[in-house]
Amino acid sequence: MGFFGYLKEKLFGRKKKKEEDKAEKVALKQKELDEKAELDLISSKKLDKYATGLSKSSSLGKQIFNLQNKHKEINEDFFEELEEILIMSDINAKLVYAIITHIKNEVRARGLSDTKDIGELVADQMFVVYTNKSVVDTTLNYQDSRLNIFIFVGVNGSGKTTSIAKIAYKFIKEGKKVLIAAADTFRAGAVDQLSVWAERVGAPIVKPVKEGADPSSVVYEALEKAKAENYDLLLIDTAGRLQNKVNLMKELEKMYGIIARFQENAPHECILVLDATTGQNGVSQARSFKEVASPTGIILTKMDGTSKGGIVLSIKDEFDLNVKYIGLGEGLDDLQEFDLDNFIYEMTKDLMTNE
Repeated sequence: MGFFGYLKEKLFGRKKKKEEDKAEKVALKQKELDEKAELDLISSKKLDKYATGLSKSSSLGKQIFNLQNKHKEINEDFFEELEEILIMSDINAKLVYAIITHIKNEVRARGLSDTKDIGELVADQMFVVYTNKSVVDTTLNYQDSRLNIFIFVGVNGSGKTTSIAKIAYKFIKEGKKVLIAAADTFRAGAVDQLSVWAERVGAPIVKPVKEGADPSSVVYEALEKAKAENYDLLLIDTAGRLQNKVNLMKELEKMYGIIARFQENAPHECILVLDATTGQNGVSQARSFKEVASPTGIILTKMDGTSKGGIVLSIKDEFDLNVKYIGLGEGLDDLQEFDLDNFIYEMTKDLMTNE
């Protein structure tokens, strides 16, 4: 069974599985049933989050479905329109060409003529593109028994501040002791904004002693506090001034040097925060930040506000950076760990039929 078949099983197999579970209920221990029910509830809630948050992005599947109904047979006109749909969903042109070429080869090799068969090929290619020659790792590099240090980079307005707060909230809920460092001393209001969010999630914050202070001094003070008071996690905000790459690079290098003196092999994550609604401009930002910050993973915010989910594939293809989390709403719980299966499922579920 290919990846598309696996996704269909997620859609149509749930009802069948529930019926099978009923038949086995008598034979199972009550404890096992309770544990399974709890896991199913967690899984169901996650699926619901994705379904709601990616409702706009699912328009890709709807558009291809409409194209299938428009063209009953696979021909060049069909492929031209399919190519346009993929490009408009923010998959870069080079990648779209590769996807279309592969689909054409599959069509010839398998002797396909019905446009309804294309949905499977599109979903499978989305999976192949994201997983190609690399490990899909959405976990954050957090370990118990050490001070974990995460740096956040991203332009102003990307959702960096709220992402820091939501990551803090996630770890605080897990019982971890979290400290935030407001090292974006360049943007007016950045410290105040982060302070409001820190208070909201219940995380202490280290702030500059005066406006325009050296960001590295904030980092140094935060590291001292984190070490002295046995914090589990330090989250560091930084300035997002891409218009001056040289200064930003020097600023980050200085921070990294200070961090390395406090903690070996740190920072443990450099998370690039991108606004998904900016489309290919977000890809351009990723390109620039890769030059100055060496990010280890991506948070894609505002995914609930865009119909162009293809940016996920474009970023992975060009930079081989895993999307760690995606923003599916404004609530503290709406920053969700990226799940490739659920993502492709929501993007392509309109192409699935129970056949």
